[in-house]
Amino acid sequence: MSRIYFNDVVCRDGFQIEPNFIPTEDKIKLVDELSQCSFAKIEVTSFTSPKAIPMLRDAEEVMGKIKRVPGVEYTVLVPNLRGAERAFESRADEFNLVMSTSETHNLANLRMGREKSFFGLAEVIQYVDGKVPINVSLSTAFGCPMEGDVPQEVVEDYVQRFADLGVRGVTICDTTGMANPAQVSRMTEFLQKRFTNLQLTLHFHNTRGMGLANLLAAVQSGITRFDGSLGGLGGCPYAPGASGNISSEDAIHMLDEMGYDTGINIPRLLQLARELPRIVGHDVPGQIAKAGLSCDLHPAPAYVDDLRK
Repeated sequence: MSRIYFNDVVCRDGFQIEPNFIPTEDKIKLVDELSQCSFAKIEVTSFTSPKAIPMLRDAEEVMGKIKRVPGVEYTVLVPNLRGAERAFESRADEFNLVMSTSETHNLANLRMGREKSFFGLAEVIQYVDGKVPINVSLSTAFGCPMEGDVPQEVVEDYVQRFADLGVRGVTICDTTGMANPAQVSRMTEFLQKRFTNLQLTLHFHNTRGMGLANLLAAVQSGITRFDGSLGGLGGCPYAPGASGNISSEDAIHMLDEMGYDTGINIPRLLQLARELPRIVGHDVPGQIAKAGLSCDLHPAPAYVDDLRK
């Protein structure tokens, strides 16, 4: 079976919509501990304006103090040229650029139309000029809560346009949890055939309880890279009813049980997942941290021995 690579996004996608500011030292410590779990990538923070996302206003300090582990890529969200300038100074391993494939969602989330977003991100790519690998995340690729279906042809067109600009990778995002496994299979099979040189990543939310089913459909279609979020934190403020990302530990546990190689230290990851409610101040959606691994056995009730006799 193919190796599966995970990018944990809790420190950016998860923390950015938390109601209370996560202390900087807690963010740094969590990134350092995630690094010891052997993730392929960790999305550390966002270089968006602190006025727009105050929860990540400490981006420079976090990036400056984390302990980088060889083999782990530390990626950051970059919204525009100003963000790219700040990100260069942080020595990030990858810049992640974001826009939506839905016009309405892009207007709601980024305050501009898709074409304006595209040309703004094209300026960033030109400015970076190959000095740092670039990934582009395409939001609402499987559906928009305001427009409904997003035609696959629209997603394909934006992937092609960014591929033509020389980006290393594209993440196909089910931002609003509207995807289903059949749709995921169709999309991923086509994209892999058409874009053989792109690093393709899938990003799922569990809004309607289909997150792991969609991930499995993508894996069985040949995708080997995924975003996940410790504890299942995260969500889109412009997706009514949307819940968080798929839980990294739940997804990794499932794949490990199926015989896939994720390279992740799952016992260590579970320790972090169990500490996360203390950090954020509330319960989190992840299940494995509560139930334990499938191989964690429990003693039978005392009366069972009597019944055996």
